[in-house]
Amino acid sequence: MDRRRRGLLSVLAMIVVFGSLNIDLVTRVAAIPGPGRTVLAPSYQTHCGGKGANQAVAAARIAGAGKIAMAGRVGRDGFGDQAVRNLASNGVDTGLIVRVGEPTGCAFITVDGSGENAITVASGANLTASADDVPARCLNADTVLLLQMEAPFMQSLEVARRVKAASGRVIWNLAPVPEQMTEAMIGALLATTDYLIVNEHEASDAAAALGLAAVDFDAAAAGLARAGQLTCVVTAGARGAFAYGGDGTRVHAPSLDIIPVDTTGAGDTFVGAFACLIGENAPLRTALEAGCEAAALKCLKSGAQDGMPVRRDLGSVGGKRTQLF
Repeated sequence: MDRRRRGLLSVLAMIVVFGSLNIDLVTRVAAIPGPGRTVLAPSYQTHCGGKGANQAVAAARIAGAGKIAMAGRVGRDGFGDQAVRNLASNGVDTGLIVRVGEPTGCAFITVDGSGENAITVASGANLTASADDVPARCLNADTVLLLQMEAPFMQSLEVARRVKAASGRVIWNLAPVPEQMTEAMIGALLATTDYLIVNEHEASDAAAALGLAAVDFDAAAAGLARAGQLTCVVTAGARGAFAYGGDGTRVHAPSLDIIPVDTTGAGDTFVGAFACLIGENAPLRTALEAGCEAAALKCLKSGAQDGMPVRRDLGSVGGKRTQLF
């Protein structure tokens, strides 16, 4: 295995993303087919994706080049070349990415006429990602680690523990929720996390796994925040985003009123923008507002990474500019 770290960020790195890199094959249909049904689409498009890579690009487009590092694995194939090249072109440091014999991860995305989507992911090289891909020299008190659930859980957990030991901060996006998420898993995750980001369903699933009685996402998120003494952020679509503190505090940022073209990657856009602002020590409400606006802007364009906004886009929706940060 080649351990050289080309272009590796120094110990001053702000955000390290440990997670998945995929190539997305996207097709548009009138309606997403149910079990046993087939629909025909006129064509398909190829995009770079993976929740880890998506969030790295979203953060880099807001933070600027040279402030985000991506750690993960791709195959020694054309898709791997494409994924790494795309990250670099978006200002993401790719020195921590390892090439392996397994094929690069691939996602098959179907988008219907209303902009909703259905996604199947073949993980490939992502399943070989290791905590050792993130060297100790990248971890310090200024590090913000961003995690998802498309890399091996125990490896993600180990990286989180190392960042916490170095006095850094951990943002964990609990998506997608594992089919067999145990109480021990969610307990270990909460113990290593400063900011837990979930949608409404993920909040309820995590609370149930922890044995918390919750009638809605509001109660679920508040319970998770108390249990982990962390900030639990819930993305709630048209209702915006909510943040719950371990001390019982609650902060809300509204969503923008838009007609979506494609919701693919909107959640990852929120997470990347939110992480960028947290890394800059912005107030929590400001980070929520930036995440909501970035996600809304993404929904107005097709593709996951292709439609993600840059910093100058924020605060200018509808021709009226607001100062978010």
